[in-house]
Amino acid sequence: VDLSSSSQVTMAASIGEIAVLAHKFITAPQASSSSFANVIKLGTFCRTVVWPCLPPLLMYQYIRAKDEDMYATEVLYYKSGSRDAKAFYDTSRLNGSGHWRLQQDLETIRAAANAE
Repeated sequence: VDLSSSSQVTMAASIGEIAVLAHKFITAPQASSSSFANVIKLGTFCRTVVWPCLPPLLMYQYIRAKDEDMYATEVLYYKSGSRDAKAFYDTSRLNGSGHWRLQQDLETIRAAANAE
């Protein structure tokens, strides 16, 4: 008698029971007409209130993070005593690659790729 195959069968049965319970949990709100109506109300609320609020919130978070990064760059530039602003953020570089840290990383990659 192979014990590993019997343990695999019981494990498969357990996974099957879990799947049935998960399906019942998801479909239970549709069991009665009042709970089905609540599901529709919740969906309508999400479509009319939650989804329209998400893009402005995400945009706000992006702008705050970008502003914080630029502020940190400005503080670093100020405290360094340097007069060369392009060493910290070069606006002439493509696709935002002008940030001092990106410039340093790109230079490291370029030096490794063009090793002589």
